[in-house]
Order: sequence, then C-alpha cells, then structure tokens
Amino acid sequence: MNLVWFRRDLRLADHPALAEAAARGPVVPVFVLDPGLLGRSPRRDAWIAATLAALDDGLRARGARLIVRHGEPAAELVRLAREAGVSGVWWNRDTTPYGRARDAAVEAACRAAGLEPRALGDATLSEPDDVRPVHGGFYTVFSPYHRAWRARDRVPPAPAPERLVTAEALDTLALPGAAGVALPAAGEAAAKAVLATFVRDGLAGYATERDRLDAEPTSRLSPHLRVGALSLRQIHAAVVAAASPRPALAEGAEAFLRQLAWREFFVQILWHAPATRRAPLRPLRPGVRWRDDPDALAAWQAGRTGYPIVDAAMRQLAATGWMPNRARMIVASFLVKHLLLDWRAGDRWFMHELLDGDPALNGGNWQWVASVGADALPAFRIFNPVTQGRRFDPSGRYVRRWLPELASVPNAHVHAPWEAGGAPGYAPPIVEHVEARRRALAAFGPSR
Repeated sequence: MNLVWFRRDLRLADHPALAEAAARGPVVPVFVLDPGLLGRSPRRDAWIAATLAALDDGLRARGARLIVRHGEPAAELVRLAREAGVSGVWWNRDTTPYGRARDAAVEAACRAAGLEPRALGDATLSEPDDVRPVHGGFYTVFSPYHRAWRARDRVPPAPAPERLVTAEALDTLALPGAAGVALPAAGEAAAKAVLATFVRDGLAGYATERDRLDAEPTSRLSPHLRVGALSLRQIHAAVVAAASPRPALAEGAEAFLRQLAWREFFVQILWHAPATRRAPLRPLRPGVRWRDDPDALAAWQAGRTGYPIVDAAMRQLAATGWMPNRARMIVASFLVKHLLLDWRAGDRWFMHELLDGDPALNGGNWQWVASVGADALPAFRIFNPVTQGRRFDPSGRYVRRWLPELASVPNAHVHAPWEAGGAPGYAPPIVEHVEARRRALAAFGPSR
C-alpha cells in the first residue's frame, strides 16, 4: 500500500502517481493543507477547496476517500504513512522553487523514515530539463524553444483507475470551505466540459479571434490547469484529435498549442533560473527607476485609471478572479509603462486575485511586458489603451459590461469618454498617454 500525495493535480484520470501506485495495490489519497501556501490568495484557496470537494466525490465513487491533514508536509506525510502502514509516498513533481524545496524535504524525510519516495513528471508536456539547447544552458528566446518543444513525442493521457481502496480507520480533517466566493464549476468533470466546449465551439476561430474582448473566445481552461483538474496531456490530445480529421481546425489548433508552448517556456525559465521569480532575467535592465506612487497603484487595482479598457479588465478580475490574455497584457503594460510602477507590484496583485495565478507564468509574462524578461516585448512597445480598446472591443460591449457608468457613451467615444465630455461617475484619466509614453521611453532608455 502506498500514500498518494495530491497537490496541483486534483484529478483521477491521467494522474501518473495515482495510476502507478494503484497498480501496486491499495492507496491512501492525501492532501496536506500547507501553511506555507495558504492565505496568499483567499480566492485561490476557495478554488482549491471547491476542486478538492469534487476530487473527494470522485474518490468515494471508486471506493476511496481523500484524507486531509494540516501542517508542514514532510512531517504530516511521514506521520500519516506510519498510521496507515504504507511502504511508500508517491507524488507528481512540482516545478516551482517553493515546490522543489518542499519536495526535497519530503523525499529526505521519507528516506529517513524508511519509506520509498517516488516522484513522477506531470506538470508539463515536456520536463524542463528535456528541452535544452544543444550547446547547453536553457532557452531564453521562444522561437527556438518552440521548435524543439514541437519536435518531442507526446505521451497519451491515461484513464482513471476503476477501483480504489482507502483504509477506513484513518482520521481526516474536514474539507476546507469555499462559501462566499463566486467561483466557476470546479472539479474534473467541470474541467472536461470546459475543454469539450472549447474544442467544439472555440477552436475553429481561435487563431483569429482569441484577442477579442467583446466575445472573449478564449478556452477558460487556465483555472482548471492551475489546480490540475485537467492534465496538459488531456488538453493536447483533445485538440490534436479534433484537428486531425478537420483541416479547418488546423490553424486554430496550432495557435492554441503555441500558447501551451509559451506556458512551458516560462516554466523552464523559472526551473533553470529560480531567482527570476523576483529578479529580472535581463541584466541590462535591473536598474529601471520605478516610481513609488501608492495612489496610482491603488487606482489601477480598483479599476479607476480613467482608461475604460484598463478599468473594465481590472474590475472583471476583482469580480471573477480571471481576465482574458489580451486584457492582461493591456493592464500590465499600463502599470509598468504608463504608470512606471514596478512589475513586481503587478505580479503580486495578480497572484493574489487570479484563480489561475501561477509563479512561472505570472512572473514570466509580467517580465515580458515590462521588457525585462525572456524574449521580452521591446521597451518602445507601449500599448495605447484607447487604440487597444477600439481594436479588441470595437462595440464597447466588454467595457460596458464591467463599467455600467459608460452605458450611455456612444461607441465612437466609449474607449475615450473624455472626448465626448466625460461620463457621470467615471473619473478622467490619471495620466495622459503621450506624456506617459515619453516618460517610459526616457526611463527605459533608447539603447535598451
């Protein structure tokens, strides 16, 4: 009998550690409420709790149940292993700096206690060490990484074990609650439904429509990926299977799979350069003089900048814990270039608010927008929020959904209401675009 430690893989299907452990005999599924991670994002804590409840339901349907413990993972896992009389502790590897340190401590504790530690790959389609330049090091430019990533063989997803058994005598804590937080449907079945809907309805137009904010034709899979209610292998296989017999889906499938490659590109950067979680990757730009302006940061966080596309996105984030990728780029650019505030302040806010907040992806994308990271946006690329709004929300539908005070502003002015004399209850811009652009270019420097 082996203990299976769930973390960012809250599902039963295509779960390497669970499948291999169950093939050897009875398993003890466990989730440890880690004080080192709890409380950083109440919204994400609630999302994990809702997904755990669905996982427990799935386990019970197969004859098992989830054991929940609270405390330092190494100590709790060894304690539970002794209570259950298991011979080993199995888990799927985490790639974040915190996760790697925690897993190393668990492995050491298991060996000291005479338990077999077994860690398997799961978090990525390609392990971070498996896609490397021929001359060593790691990739910091996306295009060559993408070529190498595409060339790798893919393992097909595996089904869930049909039957599981957990000892009845083991004590467990009550599952954490998620009451009072508005969340999408959570769990493995809900995630599979989201994937099926996207493949059926969204894949065909994904290449050309994915940046539209008025329609939001994105997959909405990222929150489910964050907690592992779906595996990347399941998503990759579903997209490839849908596109293979239908050439009309090929362009959309390729564009979507490219986004998965970007995801793994940032994962391998943080794997090889863990200091980039807080420090810029590019040494030429460590000394950009970010402004200290708490009022400007608060206005950005609350969606009160006076730029409708920025404010709508930030209010969507506050209400739902999510926003489309194009909106993320717009609001990030506004923070670091228009307001000249440190990208790490934006990173922290996103990690607090996002259901899908992920250290590698969040930090990598913030550094990309701030022109200090891998394959970063050139410093002179400064998104004009009015132009971005008119291009990706031409009817103003997205803006009006989240900013009802702009309901009566004509389409021609909904992204720049000051042109029509403003709107009652909506503040004027906190910074003027041309002046903010000039200031940002001077701060980043013409040669950088």
